Amino acid sequence: MKPLTPLIDGHTVFIAHIGFPTHSFKAPLIYNPYFADAGINALVVPMACEAPQFESLIKALLPLPNFKGALITMPHKVTALALADTTSPVASVAGACNALKRGTNGELIADMFDGAGFVLGLKGKQFDPMGKRALVVGSGGVGSAIAASLADAGVAEVGVFDVNTAAATALAQRLRTHYPLLRAASTSPDPSGYDLVVNATPLGMKTGDPLPFDTDKLAPHTFVGEVVMSQAETPLLAAARAKGCPVQLGVDMLFEQIPAYLEFFGFPTTSAANLRALAQIKYN
Repeated sequence: MKPLTPLIDGHTVFIAHIGFPTHSFKAPLIYNPYFADAGINALVVPMACEAPQFESLIKALLPLPNFKGALITMPHKVTALALADTTSPVASVAGACNALKRGTNGELIADMFDGAGFVLGLKGKQFDPMGKRALVVGSGGVGSAIAASLADAGVAEVGVFDVNTAAATALAQRLRTHYPLLRAASTSPDPSGYDLVVNATPLGMKTGDPLPFDTDKLAPHTFVGEVVMSQAETPLLAAARAKGCPVQLGVDMLFEQIPAYLEFFGFPTTSAANLRALAQIKYN
């Protein structure tokens, strides 16, 4: 497919896509072809920003009249929430956000769409979370959002593992507070006995990364979800497929949440199917 060229002129508004590293970013390859096809004078721009510079970057962008907001990814999702003047209930439960919007008076409005996108992807693959047991490995921004959305979708139990035990314990407590009927606890990364296991860590982004959990303990019926987008099929998903497990790619979550992102930023929205048809996804 011939790449679509976005319109860039003095009226162009932009969304910053902030994270580090930026090499695996796929969002600009989805948003920008859609903007060009729809005749929307907007652009998503990747910005490589390490943690110490994040707050100063946001403060520098905020006064710009053509700055609509930012897509927030690792490692800034938790930090970004603290900068917001207003937060959605979902972002509050997750303790993180993946979107910051510049309000009409220059205020920052935070929301979180990772979890909703992940769950929509599951349902599109005929996996209904209702009553299921789920293990979320990684309790950072994306893991917290997925755990919260799974709770909202009616799972019976969520186990949370993180190498930072305090973070996993705090997430489990937030989940129990907001969903009193949910069984939620900090646990080990052992996937045995779960219906759904999610890798919400960065493991898989780099060649030679260890697997986030022992795939030999997966049952063939266990659904395995991934958030890493650096390659179409990560080593984890390849190992899960070899066990006969159904899987969800990291990029699936992204396609499903972008229609909600577009609405959040005040753009005309579209379907995940249309975004897939227009996308110019590449893997390095």
